[in-house]
Amino acid sequence: MSSVLGVSVGAGAVRMARPHAANPHGPIAAHSFDIQTIPVGEQNVEELATEAIGVTLASTPGIGATAIAYRSDQHARTIRAGMARQQLTNYDLVPEITAALEFVQSTGDVRGISSLVVYDLGASGLTVSVVDAHTREVRHSERTSDISGDYIDSLIREQQLASGRIAHPTDSEGLAALDALCREAKEQLSTNTAVALPSEQGLVLLAQENFESLIMLAIESSARMARDVIVRSDRPVHGVLAIGGGSRIPLVAKVLERWMAVPVVVPESPETVAARGAALLARPVKPPPSPGTEVEDDDRTPSWLTTPTRNAGKREISGAVLTVSALTVVAAIGLALGYGPQVLERDSHSDESSPSAPATTPPRTTTLDPGIAVAPSPTMEHESVAAPPPVQQDDDPEEAPPPPGPNTIVVPGLPPIVVPTIPPVVLPFPPPPR
Repeated sequence: MSSVLGVSVGAGAVRMARPHAANPHGPIAAHSFDIQTIPVGEQNVEELATEAIGVTLASTPGIGATAIAYRSDQHARTIRAGMARQQLTNYDLVPEITAALEFVQSTGDVRGISSLVVYDLGASGLTVSVVDAHTREVRHSERTSDISGDYIDSLIREQQLASGRIAHPTDSEGLAALDALCREAKEQLSTNTAVALPSEQGLVLLAQENFESLIMLAIESSARMARDVIVRSDRPVHGVLAIGGGSRIPLVAKVLERWMAVPVVVPESPETVAARGAALLARPVKPPPSPGTEVEDDDRTPSWLTTPTRNAGKREISGAVLTVSALTVVAAIGLALGYGPQVLERDSHSDESSPSAPATTPPRTTTLDPGIAVAPSPTMEHESVAAPPPVQQDDDPEEAPPPPGPNTIVVPGLPPIVVPTIPPVVLPFPPPPR
């Protein structure tokens, strides 16, 4: 059974989701996925995502389609460039909002809500969008980096350093390790009332009550932004969909509901909603034909119906020129041998005897002596080239022309021409000297 792959590319992590069936022969359950999370760290997130997709497709047989959720047009172009470098073509790009709506509508979390606010609090910032749930059209959207998951982590770090229990790291590696520890404390406080995490610099100790008081102003500022986006969109809303890793914090839903006065929906594992929705939208994509590939055409025109090319026309013209040249040479030979006057005289008699003959009458051979034929006149020669007469073949074997003799010149399309044998000229001996 073929499977599909959904991917979301966040600033803090790349998440890949593969839906699986409840049983080998059952339908795919929208809420049942295999999730893989890859932290970004110091790497380029788009390069990490495309490399991870390539490795997953190569190591996991049976994946027939891949869909990648993108945040903006620039984000989509960057992902597409990375996929091209990995030489991957069987994938599709879907907007994050569309992927998120696909997932929550398949699970029924937003059933009955026609217009809603999508509150997406991620590692790098907050995006608030007013969306038509039926058409999935984004009516208005705004983004800010004033509040983000990274900003909340920094609040915890500064509070721990200010408490005196944690020594300030002396290098960038120690600072990155402390930030990761504060991030883990934030995630644990979404389900626990207190956390205590040891580190090389000291003990990270934080209670749920202290944590909420630490981030209250930032969360209320984000709720005020969401309300302003609704006002600027000039659209009524009937609910809030909170997604992204920051939406795991219980205080977020409480503040949003108080400020918006509408129901707030927080799906399970809100940070993976986009990846799971993309997996539900994944469809196989036919790759484009490679350059140089010949496309078969069953309606090709037969070669005998094709129009002659320009080169073929030149060859035909060259053949006609050669024919005219050959005829001119033959006529010149006849005139040089002394038969020109007889030919011209005979032709003039012929013209006087038949004045009504058309100009395109085929040239006729004038016989002066048995076995000797003379070439036609130049005038008739040019007329025959301009409008060549049809060659008539006589099927009567008795009237067939005699075979050519030893001094006969044969030109295709013309009667045989016999060149007479010129007797040697005997000159008298000079008189003897006196």
